[in-house]
Amino acid sequence: MINTPKTIQIFLPEGDPRGIRISEITTRIVQVIEVPRILLADFIKMPESDQVAVYFLFGESEDGAEQKVYIGQTGDLRARLTKHNKDKDFWERALILISRTNSMTQTHALFLEWFCIQEAKKAGRYYMENGTGGTKPHTPKPLEADCYEIYSTGHTLLASLGYPVFDSVVKNQFTAQNEELFYCKASGTNGKGLYTEEGFVVLKGSIGRKENVQSIKGTAGERLRERLLESGVMRIEGDTVVFEKDHLFKSPSMAALSLMGRTCNGWLDWKDKNGKSLDEIKRPANIEQAS
Repeated sequence: MINTPKTIQIFLPEGDPRGIRISEITTRIVQVIEVPRILLADFIKMPESDQVAVYFLFGESEDGAEQKVYIGQTGDLRARLTKHNKDKDFWERALILISRTNSMTQTHALFLEWFCIQEAKKAGRYYMENGTGGTKPHTPKPLEADCYEIYSTGHTLLASLGYPVFDSVVKNQFTAQNEELFYCKASGTNGKGLYTEEGFVVLKGSIGRKENVQSIKGTAGERLRERLLESGVMRIEGDTVVFEKDHLFKSPSMAALSLMGRTCNGWLDWKDKNGKSLDEIKRPANIEQAS
């Protein structure tokens, strides 16, 4: 997606920034509405709930280590969300994509559901609760062109609300710039990663220790590594673990722990190609000194 300047408007129907939020790009007809699960009954009373829609249910695993999404479409939004409220436990917020002019048809919604599932799988940021990606529905070319435009707007609005479901954890331009890469070689590991706006990304192919040290047994660190193995982010290979895909961590230290199997200071253990630590290069204090 090409990034261009945009003006996004967010309306708070109840005046609560933590409640229902209606977002739109001011020059377009697409809206994305964020609905906390606890306020679903309030949303169902709103006129926006009586439309054809594509919707996204967002939640996370019990330990918070994995983000989850379910993507669907419906011509009866009230009934569908009420059903999901009874049948699906994982989600905490629904993000609903509609047309401000009520011009989205079932044909649009079917294609968008399929396309959004493909793009979310390609990004690999969220665990997909959808059992299948389905097959591409037959869609007339003019309507398909509409769908790509709707998707583009929805992509921007979802990310702006804090749900970048279609964005990979690594921006393509970073992977080609070796000066942005950091390496973890401590404790026999061979990790490679990037420090980004969202946290620290350990890159696919990074190699870590299989065994945990005794001091992290029974801790959140051990549970994190177990979850990474269970979810397929890491796999065991001999006496090592290998990252099967790029994975975002909230901090450099958790990223380093996932490789080393012990507590550590990721700000010191991640180093650039010249041996300078992440702390030396990226800490705010050092940025101030450089200026």
